[in-house]
Amino acid sequence: MLELEDVLAARDRVAETSRHTPLDYSHTFTRMTGAEVHMKLETFQRTGSFKIRGATNRIMTLSEAEKDAGVVTASAGNHAQGVALAATRSGVDSKIVMPKHAPISKVRATENYGAEAVLHGEDYDEAAEHAHEIEEIEGRTYVHAFDDEKVMAGQGTIGLEIMDDLPEVETVVVPIGGGGLISGIATAVKGRNPDVRVVGVQADGASSVADSLQKGSVQTLDSVDTIADGIATRSVGQQTFDVIDSRVDEVVTVSDSEIAVALAYLLERGKTLVEGAGATSLAAILEGAFDYEDGEVVVPVLSGGNIDMNLLTTVIVRGLVETGRYVKLKTVLKDRPGSLRTLLDVIADAQANIYAIQHDRTSRDIGMNATEVELDLETRGPEHVEALLDSLRENGFDVEVLV
Repeated sequence: MLELEDVLAARDRVAETSRHTPLDYSHTFTRMTGAEVHMKLETFQRTGSFKIRGATNRIMTLSEAEKDAGVVTASAGNHAQGVALAATRSGVDSKIVMPKHAPISKVRATENYGAEAVLHGEDYDEAAEHAHEIEEIEGRTYVHAFDDEKVMAGQGTIGLEIMDDLPEVETVVVPIGGGGLISGIATAVKGRNPDVRVVGVQADGASSVADSLQKGSVQTLDSVDTIADGIATRSVGQQTFDVIDSRVDEVVTVSDSEIAVALAYLLERGKTLVEGAGATSLAAILEGAFDYEDGEVVVPVLSGGNIDMNLLTTVIVRGLVETGRYVKLKTVLKDRPGSLRTLLDVIADAQANIYAIQHDRTSRDIGMNATEVELDLETRGPEHVEALLDSLRENGFDVEVLV
């Protein structure tokens, strides 16, 4: 099993390529949660994700024959960029298989770092199958995204940095996809101080670990469905499972809505761009997915910031909806002068702001003398939304909340 000595050796290998990322105390999230929150900002890492650490450690431990043959891997995006950069810096040819629906920003970044990107499969697992076929045909070395001791050791250098920068840490919260990140961090943290708690977080739509721990063996999901594409794997690895089972204290899950809220708060209050997978650790703290004491020193690992811009727009809106900052309404008015003005007066009196309005007389769902109106509104929170709805209904409007 991976040991602290492996992580310490990896630190020397990755020092030139990876960055010692900031550990940032957050007044905002400390006030919101009651814990003392210090965010480990792997969003500032080279390639925008922690993955460069493990990829570099693995590439640097290849034999000369393996380097000459080149490498291949599968990735949803972040591991792809890490392997691409690490391989290019070492003069090694790399081929990366990515799911067909991988964010275009991550595909382009992978190619820009010098790798050949191959799009194949619906998710990481199907991409990995194809990558292994390439491994057999072309004789390349497969660089696993997580189930590899050298990769795990590289990711564990994050744990060493946390312990060096904040020795008083009490709990470290880590996203879990395939398990490489939390395996490395748990090994480093527990190796330095066994009393520090390590909590893993998965997305509800990709939560294989709890079932695996309960049954004592790796369990594989039929499919995954989450906005956190960086941790959208059907199962953890066998090696990572063994470390998680031995060294991780607790594993919890968060919903996509909770992830979206955390991401929106990070943007608005923390001025930090984080991808869905990276926001899961903070989401678990904000939602109280695990118990912690007032004043407990907690470090959420924000594992990456490579989010697709189209997805970012969707997630921001979802976060605003969940926090009562945005609402979309539909109602039907009589098709006569002044009806729309009356509706808008009620909204104005309630101090809601209109983003957009759609006025449709042609809908088949309404009468010939009626018109359907949809409104996108900016609001100030859940209480404001409820007060607005009450006011509309008191004034005779039959309102449907669309989002």
